[in-house]
Amino acid sequence: MSAPTTCAAARHRGGHHDDGSASVLVLGAGALLLLVLALGLALAAVAVARHRAATAADLAALAGAARPWPGAPVAGCAAAGRVARAQGAQLARCSVRPDGSVEVSASVAPAGRLPGSVVARARAGR
Repeated sequence: MSAPTTCAAARHRGGHHDDGSASVLVLGAGALLLLVLALGLALAAVAVARHRAATAADLAALAGAARPWPGAPVAGCAAAGRVARAQGAQLARCSVRPDGSVEVSASVAPAGRLPGSVVARARAGR
């Protein structure tokens, strides 16, 4: 009777060639899972920023149109800017129309290290 062969001996004689392939497969699946998770988190951050920008734009437009600013449209935009900043947004654009309505654009940067910003527009007034 011959002595049992070990894996190393079998490998040298052309036996098992896939030793360690499961480790590579698990590492690849783990890396893919991390990539999908990072993409999901980035999409969630952009969605939250979009909602924050929309809320800030809505509130800023309402603040700008809350009182009539006869002859002083700058005051309406100043009020809109204060409200946008209080919501963590930047007022990108503001215009007061002759009918007293206010149109604003507010921008918010997504959380994390994502580039760019999300912009939302709103209009309030007559």
